[in-house]
Amino acid sequence: MPNHDQIYRSEAERYDRLVSREDVNNNLMETIRKVCPDLSDLHAADLGAGTGRLTMMLAPRVRSIVAMDSSEAMLEVAAGKLRGLGAENWLTKVGYHDSMPLPNQSIDLLTAGWTICYSTSSNNADWQEQLARIMDEIRRVLRPGGTVIIFENFGTGTEQPSPPDFLTSYYSALEQQYGFLHAAIRTDYQFESVEEAIALTSFFFGDEISSAVAASGNTTVPEWTGVWWKRF
Repeated sequence: MPNHDQIYRSEAERYDRLVSREDVNNNLMETIRKVCPDLSDLHAADLGAGTGRLTMMLAPRVRSIVAMDSSEAMLEVAAGKLRGLGAENWLTKVGYHDSMPLPNQSIDLLTAGWTICYSTSSNNADWQEQLARIMDEIRRVLRPGGTVIIFENFGTGTEQPSPPDFLTSYYSALEQQYGFLHAAIRTDYQFESVEEAIALTSFFFGDEISSAVAASGNTTVPEWTGVWWKRF
């Protein structure tokens, strides 16, 4: 399995090429709109923003947005994309799951895409304590009535949902312990060529998935995303 910490520190541009190929049918934005139909007056924040995939979707639609990530290299890519978008209602800040650089009760909508899982994988002995601290921090920064939407991997390269085993306890805790609602959506990758599909899936997901991509000869790679949301 590739080292994701190293990728986020030193391979931001390559990572951005991968995620730019995901969600060919724009189901992520459609899902956000189902949870929050009127975004125009909301102060938003994007936790684990990375190279700005969700921030870029939200910036033209919300009143303001803060992109937060532990990797300055990823935030630099996000900032460049936001400047290219012509948006002026955004900031980038280094921040962490349990320590966000935001005042108390300052945010109406918090998104967290493919990020909390790194703290709450069952491979971490203290994942439950880490999840509790993250939930406390989310509760601190959200205004009363504010909404959090969490996106996580729910299966790569499979036609049916197939969440990673090391994340199922975390997913269950979101629903059973913290009262989140849940849906699973398709966010398939559409690559420009089979060669690109093999190279980028190998880069981030490893040889098992890239070998399956090579065997299929397809430029479309099935992807499932789990979505959890809660209004505080």
